[in-house]
Amino acid sequence: MSGNELRSQAINTINSRKLSVVKMPGRLEDMWASDVFTLNKMQECLPKSVFKSLHKTIRSGEPLDGSVADVVAVAMKDWAISKGALYYSHMFYPLTNATAEKHDGFISVQSDGTVISEFAGKVLVQGEPDGSSFPNGGIRSTFEARGYTAWDVTSPAFVMETDNGVTLCIPTVFVSWTGEALDKKTPLLRSNAAMSKAATRVLKLLGYSEIATVNSSCGAEQEYFLVDASFASVRPDLLLSGRTLFGKAPAKGQQFDDHYFGAIPERVQVFMQDVEEKLYRLGIPAKTRHNEVAPGQFEIAPFFEAANVASDHQQLIMTILRNTAKRHGFVCLLHEKPFAGVNGSGKHVNWSVGNATQGNLLDPGDTPHSNVQFLVFCGAVIRGVHKYASLLRAVIASASNDHRLGANEAPPAIISVYLGEQLQDVFDQIVQGDVTGSQSKGVMNLGVDTLPVFPKDPGDRNRTSPFAFTGNRFEFRAVGSGQSVAGPLVAMNTVLADSLNWMADQLESQLAEGIDLNVAIHAILKEVMTDHGAVVFNGNGYSEEWHKVAVEERGLPNLKTTADALPVLQQEYIKNLFEQVGVLSPVELASRFEAYSEQYIQSIEVEAKLVVSIAKTIIYPAAMRYLSELSTTIANAGAIGIELDKESATKVAMLAKSMMDAVTQLIDILSKHSFPSTEDHMQFCAKTVRPLMDTVREYADALEGEVADDLWPLPTYQEMLFIK
Repeated sequence: MSGNELRSQAINTINSRKLSVVKMPGRLEDMWASDVFTLNKMQECLPKSVFKSLHKTIRSGEPLDGSVADVVAVAMKDWAISKGALYYSHMFYPLTNATAEKHDGFISVQSDGTVISEFAGKVLVQGEPDGSSFPNGGIRSTFEARGYTAWDVTSPAFVMETDNGVTLCIPTVFVSWTGEALDKKTPLLRSNAAMSKAATRVLKLLGYSEIATVNSSCGAEQEYFLVDASFASVRPDLLLSGRTLFGKAPAKGQQFDDHYFGAIPERVQVFMQDVEEKLYRLGIPAKTRHNEVAPGQFEIAPFFEAANVASDHQQLIMTILRNTAKRHGFVCLLHEKPFAGVNGSGKHVNWSVGNATQGNLLDPGDTPHSNVQFLVFCGAVIRGVHKYASLLRAVIASASNDHRLGANEAPPAIISVYLGEQLQDVFDQIVQGDVTGSQSKGVMNLGVDTLPVFPKDPGDRNRTSPFAFTGNRFEFRAVGSGQSVAGPLVAMNTVLADSLNWMADQLESQLAEGIDLNVAIHAILKEVMTDHGAVVFNGNGYSEEWHKVAVEERGLPNLKTTADALPVLQQEYIKNLFEQVGVLSPVELASRFEAYSEQYIQSIEVEAKLVVSIAKTIIYPAAMRYLSELSTTIANAGAIGIELDKESATKVAMLAKSMMDAVTQLIDILSKHSFPSTEDHMQFCAKTVRPLMDTVREYADALEGEVADDLWPLPTYQEMLFIK
């Protein structure tokens, strides 16, 4: 079957596809968290003393009483079996941006050969999945394969239902035999505890006596593409790398902005409804769905949750999006830039901190100039982002996100903070020494009597800022679509903990000298803005002027590629930060550098090998068939005295030759395996391999514009983006 026949067959399959039938959703209240072992379900089935102990651990971070494990395990097993589960799994989060699970049965063979369903407390609390093949960054050798999972009581267990059965899933941490974290959850829990401890220090100094545990919260907007599976199945690049390595831009892309917030295609809406029902049953508060900027691109956004639970839920969202897409004949693409020249996909992480007694600590209220609590915590964020901007860039670094950062749909690689006019004015007043007030919100009058007059926000939104204040939280917009949110949350919690500890030290010192609390706070905030205010920028982050000013005048780092950013994890001040706050040991941090560097190198090498394979075995043969047809036609016409223009044949021949010359060069450089260091290997990938891949693509995409459509073998951008 020729390439075009494959494309035609795919289109016919799509056009004849019937919409999946999704039953009408029931009442939200009836389905909400129905597959989750919630606190209410625990309270119903656990003895009062056991529930009280467990609830105390979940709510206030008290140590888990080991004696309750057996009772909880039996109740959890009975509930899961009532839902149809025959297996359980300790679900954990290795250094891969994906989840991991091993299923074990509720089965215990008795001495007489019979079996019973059994689930002991020691099995609930601890597992040993081995997991020796997961990235570990040198923490474990092949002969040191033992790894442990341990129950995270703060994230609820749930049942996952598929067509093949029901499994009880228990969120856990994953550590080595020697106790080092091998996952993304353990550092997140540590970072939240460190931030809570530091925040409590500061709140006590501000005069509070009753202070609940402080927690970070997260609401992560998830962007994604949907491509029909019939197209994706004949695109080796999509299947193996998650993005198109070749493809000519269609005549119409996103330039009309007609897809953004447009009517959701019916087939896609059916898919979305199916996803949302699954999420609601798992207690995941999906709130918003809409078309994104690019054709074929969409977004789902949840409500805020505690950061640890939100991180687990974000992993489930990605899993459910992918799995549900298959049921509807789609492939869900979470790559940051699956299609060149069109909008990429991010994961905007909305982050704040707060507790049950003082509320949201990043809520400025109506008079932020007099809200000391807010000013202190906001100032701590500003200091942390400026001092550790390179770290924040490093935790969102990946081969795929490098394609997106700095493009028109994503912030630049320069990390800056947007405050808005109102807060900028307040902090400017602090530096000048006399805080007199806050800019008022004002009202919006649209000049039509039938339209309402409503209060206007005191500041606009800056979509070009990587770290923007958006009313009562900060939005970290640079996180990639396919990334776990745990890494960015760990970094934000950690740098905030460091800044809060610094502020607490300064306050304690000044109060000990008899300085008035408000005077001390004003002096500390003035020092913060004097030393770290360079990171605050409210203007256009895309402008060339900002890039020049940021680097040359303000001294902000501009780490354009992952090869530039990841080595930051090896710097002494970053090692000291994580060690002093108690989030990652030097060994654990070094393991992250090794694991993520290896992933970066391997990602580019896989793509490069795909470029070679597709160019040699798919695109070049198609070009030669067309060239043969052209040559034969020109020769036959010449035989009867008609001279046809040879320009098209010459152009195809030259493009094909140039493409294969570049392929030969790419093959040659891929044979290089000896590098002085990991850093050198990454730079080689960034500065040598990837540009040569782009050269091959340039010639291949030009060929797509010349070769007859009936001979072109790969589904085109026009087809993949617009045919649903």
